[in-house]
Amino acid sequence: MKSRELSGQYKKTVITLRRAVGILGIALPLIVAIGAVTLGNCHCIQRSISLYYNTVMRNIFVGILSATALFMFAYRGYDYRDRIAGIAAFVFALGIAFFPATKEMIINCNYDILQLRRVGWVRTVHLVSAALYFLTLAYISLFLFTLTDPKLVFTEQKRKRNRIYRICGYIIIGSLLLIAIYMLFIFPHHSQYDRYHPIFWLESIALWAFGISWLIKGEVAVKDKKINL
Repeated sequence: MKSRELSGQYKKTVITLRRAVGILGIALPLIVAIGAVTLGNCHCIQRSISLYYNTVMRNIFVGILSATALFMFAYRGYDYRDRIAGIAAFVFALGIAFFPATKEMIINCNYDILQLRRVGWVRTVHLVSAALYFLTLAYISLFLFTLTDPKLVFTEQKRKRNRIYRICGYIIIGSLLLIAIYMLFIFPHHSQYDRYHPIFWLESIALWAFGISWLIKGEVAVKDKKINL
C-alpha cells in the first residue's frame, strides 16, 4: 500500500513538473514583451527575446529561464535518455540566461555579419546555448515523448499525443532553421524586414510549441480515459 502511494505521489510530482515547464515556456515571450512595455521604457518589441535582458524585465527573463532549467534538471523520464536530455536542457538554459545578449548588441542593431563576429565570446556562448537548447527541446518532443512505456497499452489517445509531439518538434526545428536563414541570408541585405521582428516571433513560436508539448505530456489534454473496473 505504501509503495503504491509513493508511486502515485511520484507521478503527481512528474506531471506537475511537466506542466510547470510548459507554462513557463509559453509565458516567457508574453511576460517579457508586455512587461517591458508597461513597466519600462520599451515602446516596441525587441528584435529577439534575449534582448529583454537589457530591459526592465532582466530579472524576470533570467528568473524564468533559471526556473525552467531547474525543472528540467529535476525531471525524470523513463530511462537514461530523458535524464541526459534534461541535464543538457538545464545547461543550455543557464547558458542563455547567464551569457546574455549584451548592450553592445542593442547599440549595434544595424550590424552586418562581420560585426556579429566582433561582439565577443559571450555572444557566441549565448547563441550556441540557444541553438542547442531549442534542438534539445525538439529532440525531447520528437524522440522521447513519443516513446511508449512497455507496461502500457498503445492507445488511440497516445497516437494523437504522438502526433502533437511530432508537430511541436518539427515547429521548433523549422523556427530555428528560419531564424538561421534570416540572419545569414536575408538580414544582411534586407535589414528593413527587422521592423517586423521576425526573430522574436519565430523564437516565440518555438517556445509555444515547446510549451504545448510539455503541457500535453503533463496530461492537460488528450489524456487516456480511465477504465473503471
